[in-house]
Amino acid sequence: MNNNPLNQLGTLGQSIWLDYIRRDLAVELRRMIEDDGVRGMTSNPAIFKEAIVDSQDYEADIRPMALEGMDAKEIYEALSRRDVQMAADEFRRVYDATDGKDGYVSLEVNPHLAHDTKGTIEEGRRLWDALDRPNVFIKVPATIEGLPAIKQLIGEGINVNITLLFGLARYRQVAEAYIAGIETRLALGNDVQHVASVASFFVSRIDSLVDPLLEKSIAQGDSRQAHLARQALGQVAIASAKMAYQMFKEIFTTDRFKKLSEKGARVQRVLWASTGVKNPDYSDVKYIEALIGPDTVNTVPLETLNAYRDHGLPKARLEQNVGKAAAILEQLSQLGISIDAITQQLEDEGVDKFNKPFDHIINKLAKTSPGIQ
Repeated sequence: MNNNPLNQLGTLGQSIWLDYIRRDLAVELRRMIEDDGVRGMTSNPAIFKEAIVDSQDYEADIRPMALEGMDAKEIYEALSRRDVQMAADEFRRVYDATDGKDGYVSLEVNPHLAHDTKGTIEEGRRLWDALDRPNVFIKVPATIEGLPAIKQLIGEGINVNITLLFGLARYRQVAEAYIAGIETRLALGNDVQHVASVASFFVSRIDSLVDPLLEKSIAQGDSRQAHLARQALGQVAIASAKMAYQMFKEIFTTDRFKKLSEKGARVQRVLWASTGVKNPDYSDVKYIEALIGPDTVNTVPLETLNAYRDHGLPKARLEQNVGKAAAILEQLSQLGISIDAITQQLEDEGVDKFNKPFDHIINKLAKTSPGIQ
C-alpha cells in the first residue's frame, strides 16, 4: 500500500505510533502494523480508563483476581500489564527489524508519583521487571522531581518515555537527564546500545490554552496587538514544537553526545503527543502535517490515524519557517502571555488529568469487584 500516506511518513524519517490500547485490539493491530506502517504504541491512565471502565472486556479477568484477594491497584496493574505485554509481543518483530529503534509500547508509573522521585524510581524498576520485555517504555513525567528519576532509570538500562513535556526549558533538562544517565551507565562499564528513550511533547494542549488568550487580544487589543495575535492564533503549539526540534538537533550533535554515540548510545527522539485536534475549526491532521521530520515520532489517537490514512499529504515540513516559529513565540510576550507560565500550568493540569482517570479506575474496581475490600 505505497499510496497510504501513513506508510510514506517512514520514508521521511518519522515513525507513526498509536496512542490507544485495548484488550481486543490484537487482530486490528497486526493490520495496522502491516498496512499502515504503525511502529509503536503509547498508553496512559485516560486510555486505560476507556478500555477498562467503559467496556465489558475485562470483567472475566477482574472477578477471579478479586477472589484471589488482589486489591484494586493490583488488579489495575495486572490488567494494564497484560495489555502492554500483548501489544509488545505484536510489535516485537518491528523492534527486531529496526534493531530497537521502533516497536515499543509504553506503560506509565502511577500518576500520583509525579512529584515523588524515590517512588517513581521504585515503581519504574518494578514495572520494568514485571513487563519483562525489551521493547517497552516506562513513562515518567517531565516534572522537576521526574528528572533525577529519568537519569537513574536510564543509568540502570531501563527504557524511559518522558511524558507530560510542554516547555522548551524543561526539554533541555530532560535531554540532559537522559545523556547523564547514559554517561553513568557507560562509566560503570555497562552496554548502552539497547537503552532507548523518547521525549514526548504534548502539542495540541498548548493551542487549547493559548488560543482563547489570543482571541481576547484580537477582540479587545489595539490594532497592533490584534495583528500579532492573529499571526499567532493556532500556531503556538507548532511553533514550540519546531523550536524543540532545533534544540534536539543541537543537543544530539554536540561533541559530548558524539562520544557517547560512538559507544552505541542512541539519540533520544522527540515524540509529538496529544496530536488529536481539539478545535473543530482546525484540520483534523494539523498536528501531523506540520511536524514531519527525521528522528521524530508522532503518536496519534485512532481517529487521527484514520483521518491521516484518508487524506494526509506527507511532506517534511518540520524545518520549514523556523524563523517565523521563533518570532511567534517572541510575540507572545508582547501580548502579555508568558509561554513559561503557560507550559507550567499545562504540566500541573496534565498531572491532574492523569490522576483523575487513574483514581476513577481504582474506585470503580473497588466498588464493582467482589472480594475487594
